[in-house]
Amino acid sequence: MSAPTSPSAPGRVDGVRMTGLSRSFATPQGPVHAVRGVDLAIGVGETVALLGPNGAGKSTAIEMLLGLTTPDSGTVTVLGRDPSTAVAAGRVGAMLQTGSLIRNVHVREIVAMMAALHPGARDVDETLALTGLDGIARHWTHKLSGGQIQRVRFALAIAGDPELLVLDEPTVAMDVEGRRAFWATMRTLAERGTTILFATHHLEEADAYADRVVLLAHGRVVADGPPTEVKAVVGSRTIRATLPDVDPASLDRLPGVTASERRGDAVLLRCSDSDAALRALLADHPEARDLEVRGVGLEEAFVQLTVDREDDR
Repeated sequence: MSAPTSPSAPGRVDGVRMTGLSRSFATPQGPVHAVRGVDLAIGVGETVALLGPNGAGKSTAIEMLLGLTTPDSGTVTVLGRDPSTAVAAGRVGAMLQTGSLIRNVHVREIVAMMAALHPGARDVDETLALTGLDGIARHWTHKLSGGQIQRVRFALAIAGDPELLVLDEPTVAMDVEGRRAFWATMRTLAERGTTILFATHHLEEADAYADRVVLLAHGRVVADGPPTEVKAVVGSRTIRATLPDVDPASLDRLPGVTASERRGDAVLLRCSDSDAALRALLADHPEARDLEVRGVGLEEAFVQLTVDREDDR
């Protein structure tokens, strides 16, 4: 189930537009359909999270977006241009999972080198401050920790002051403090009008920071919309209550309950109709207390929307 992206208004230039985008790879076991007919439009200034399990097609879609891979069919435009032209013009900054830093240079030197390649580059000191690198500007690149390397790679992505920022798993190897600082910088860039597309396995990051989430499974878009809408598509809710010494089988028989689980004195009911389930629970077990009803989180929606389906195999 998905909420398709609305078509652009006449004359509007999208940050990103993919139309019928497909890409397959030959393997000894046969062809792998990495991306299958993806249609996606990202407006200028939007922050969009690209989600999906391993092998869903996220990295392949990003590679086509950056002009690193040619699609088998379909088209992709970036800021109204073909990807290679937009990248060559310095309008796109990218931080991918692969690649390493030049060794035997200082952090400030490598950021300055990248900035020198862009006529409209951001001030080097500003880039270092934005990415929290000003305190290690004189450190050698080959002596950095994993989290520090990620921050330098992020600095290189934004050094040219790009209009579009594309990030593939940007917070890998960062500790909690580093991730918090990273997202504070991302908020600053978004407020300045930068269009941002990021792929992540940290679903709480997508829920907290993305205007939209796009879920891929088996190379197809299975959901697209604000995090609240994607969670609502699943439609299920959970009821939690303190209810000791109850027969779990009796809870499974309650109307609207799809599954139950005991956790000590507490029970957790997964519901297709939480209103009916709650009424029946209180009628059968008036001693139930500490009741909580909540909708599914993005993680649960992600799992339910990206499960294997027969027509995707």
